[in-house]
Amino acid sequence: MAKTVIIEEHGGPEVLKLVDLAVGDPGPGEIRIRHKACGLNFIDTYQRTGLYPMTLPSPLGREAAGIVEAVGEGVTHLKAGDRAAYASGTSGAYTEERVMPADTVVRLPDEISFEEGAAMMLKGLTVQYLFHRTTPLKAGDTVLFHAAAGGVGQIACQWAKSEGITLIGTAGSDAKCQIALDAGADHCINYETEDFVARVQEITNGAGVDVVMDSIGASTFEKSLSCLKPLGMLISFGNASGPVTGVNLGILAKGSYKVTRPTLFTHMADQASAKEMADMLFAKVVSGDVKISIDQSFALEDVAEAHRALEARKTTGQTILTV
Repeated sequence: MAKTVIIEEHGGPEVLKLVDLAVGDPGPGEIRIRHKACGLNFIDTYQRTGLYPMTLPSPLGREAAGIVEAVGEGVTHLKAGDRAAYASGTSGAYTEERVMPADTVVRLPDEISFEEGAAMMLKGLTVQYLFHRTTPLKAGDTVLFHAAAGGVGQIACQWAKSEGITLIGTAGSDAKCQIALDAGADHCINYETEDFVARVQEITNGAGVDVVMDSIGASTFEKSLSCLKPLGMLISFGNASGPVTGVNLGILAKGSYKVTRPTLFTHMADQASAKEMADMLFAKVVSGDVKISIDQSFALEDVAEAHRALEARKTTGQTILTV
């Protein structure tokens, strides 16, 4: 039996329940993994509230790290006893132990702790596909990155700096702006006190940015477009303020802008892609180019408190659940 967090209805943090569930043996293409730590992400709150509807009852959680206990038929890239970490399209990471598809599970280098592994997989692999798989970026390019003090944002600031890409961040306070700057952002705009569109134009001498990476959604979409240079791309990869709806494509004609709405699990749909992406992320962390800052840690049984802190924007960096 494994202590596991589930929801039986959509709603606030109060719907999160900790129950004991049986853990079986892995079938073909599966592994059984005992977790040491689990990651916490905004997508978990979207599923809990029903913004991303789920078939109920359902477990929650998309990333964790631990020890492989058994492998099913056909699994050759992992073996029992391996240190491993994952970001998965299949929910269920908020648990002591689980059986799951093996494709997105990768070996965790000895130099990276279980806590770091659990905190970095979904966010770090998101940054990897934003910078390397969505649109070509090179040294000297300029990126506007919203929520630059958050978990994804802090990794993005460091990643951009390591590749010679100028990153302009936004955040909701001077303190959070300082976090982004300390992480490697070249500039950070406090959107509570400044018009970020005007400030971006000022920073870029009216040229605009090559790419906007926007996880906020509805409240920033049109302003983000106004920050682009002609032929620039808006990557909308989250919905923190609600989903973008009712878009008139004619607004893109102003600068022949490009817009995409990617997801991580499209990019890492097979084991080869997952390994390639993870290898690049691990190399960044092991080299010291990217440091994983775990700023909040909650026990598994305190998951509701963790969700409240995340939704109230009281967190910075990465948040984990300890098992």
